[in-house]
Amino acid sequence: MIPLTRLSGERFLLNAELIRTVESRPDTFLTLTTGERLVVREAPEQVAGRVLGWRRAAAH
Repeated sequence: MIPLTRLSGERFLLNAELIRTVESRPDTFLTLTTGERLVVREAPEQVAGRVLGWRRAAAH
C-alpha cells in the first residue's frame, strides 16, 4: 500500500498493484486495473517513486 492524497486533501492508502497508468494532465490521474480513475496531488514521479519503494520493500 502506498500513501496518496486526493485533491481535497484527504489522505488514503492504495494497493500499488492496482495501478495501470499514471498520467499528468496537468493533475495526476491514476487509472486502476479495475477501470476506476483517481486524481491525486502527487506528481507522477512521486507516485512512481512510491511504487518502486513499495516493490523493493515487498521483495525483501
